[in-house]
Amino acid sequence: METRTLRTTPALSKYLCDWPGIAQVFQIHRVRRFSDGRVEQETAYGITSLRPLAAGAPGLLRLNRSHWSIENNLHRVRDVTFGEDASRVRRGNGPQVLAATRNALTHLLSAAEVPNLAAALRRFAIRPLEALRLINAKAPPEN
Repeated sequence: METRTLRTTPALSKYLCDWPGIAQVFQIHRVRRFSDGRVEQETAYGITSLRPLAAGAPGLLRLNRSHWSIENNLHRVRDVTFGEDASRVRRGNGPQVLAATRNALTHLLSAAEVPNLAAALRRFAIRPLEALRLINAKAPPEN
């Protein structure tokens, strides 16, 4: 079980003049209790340009949690399934083109409701015409 507490204050933002636009400083404290009785605690700090009326402590806590869903859902797929972090492409437009291609494939396979992306990629590697049919199935009708 994990408990999170977030405290925020706009008062400290005036001391961060090196970062224009800072509206709030926050502290998030996490306590994890494991079934074997162990307890882990962690405290992290952050800054945001969101004003207190736009996002108070509960809103910032929701935003903090949703950030990790992006990390776990998209970036993990790009790294584990597509091996993005192991890529040796580092020059010119190559990294950006490959990242856009990986994103497009992820969204295309997600729209096709493929249950396992890695298995689908292996299947399409040996059946490329099947992959092309998937692309054509998603194309808008011609006028």
